[in-house]
Amino acid sequence: MATSYGEDPHAGQPLLTAGPASEDAAATLILLHGRGAGAHDILGLHSALAVPGLAAVAPDAANHTWYPHSFLAPMDANQPFLDSALRRIAAIVSDLMSRGVRSDRIAILGFSQGACLTSEFVARHPRTYGAVMALTGGLIGPPGTPRKYDGSLAGTPVFLGSSDPDPHVPYARVEETRDVLAAMGAQVELRRYPGMPHTVSEDELDVCRALLMKLIFSAGKSSP
Repeated sequence: MATSYGEDPHAGQPLLTAGPASEDAAATLILLHGRGAGAHDILGLHSALAVPGLAAVAPDAANHTWYPHSFLAPMDANQPFLDSALRRIAAIVSDLMSRGVRSDRIAILGFSQGACLTSEFVARHPRTYGAVMALTGGLIGPPGTPRKYDGSLAGTPVFLGSSDPDPHVPYARVEETRDVLAAMGAQVELRRYPGMPHTVSEDELDVCRALLMKLIFSAGKSSP
């Protein structure tokens, strides 16, 4: 259904960058912000992670929201925003690959809404990614949504971290996400943080940093 934003509301929204150019970097990190935030907020993780030789790109969502309702709502309720968000990520990945950045040099990290998009995107667009990190989020759709995704994640390292209980993300959905991505060939680590607020913890940053450092090291490139 058309909206005041049109059928593709996230197309043409700003894309912020940090670090070296992706063509010159050992790896590129796509950062996906949560509801009510923006690219400049999530881009701060690039500095917090402090991984040498890592490029970062962070798209902005229209009106600071990737989709209007809960990620547990019926898929149609979140259209056209959800499909537009997934297309936006696909366009970023496609652009990077067209510039010679292999998919196994591309990492994706999302928080909250961004974590839900990260999970759903890699399930719908499986390939070998450098790393996938979904912090307090999971696959999109109401309970009982069929999870028939074609293709393989072919050993992609995936980290799922989540508070429990969380006011927005049932831990059972995070567990389901782990099981689905593992069945698709990902190497999944899940960490549960009892009583943690809806935020990113230092332990999660440590795990993400270690994954990204391993990716940088495997590239065999020195820091620019």
